[in-house]
Amino acid sequence: MSAYLIVDTRLGDPDTYEEYKAKARPLIEQWGGEYLARGGDLIPRETDLWSPTRMVLIRFPDVETARACLDSPEYQAIVGISRRSARRTVVILEGL
Repeated sequence: MSAYLIVDTRLGDPDTYEEYKAKARPLIEQWGGEYLARGGDLIPRETDLWSPTRMVLIRFPDVETARACLDSPEYQAIVGISRRSARRTVVILEGL
């Protein structure tokens, strides 16, 4: 069953965040992740619980693979770049 990594990012340092993106993409793809959306136009319809800013949507083969990717030593070595350059909400959502 597919899993979706949903990330909402508020950039603080866009230049540094570019470094994270360049390192994260090949790693995500190595784990079978497929980028479905990345920072495109948002059309919020209801925002009672949350007001998204910059969304990324990645499909993984399953929840276990998504978790393993995010927990991997390789990802942990670069996630600090993202945390220094942006505030984020990260969710793994099990698909149907």
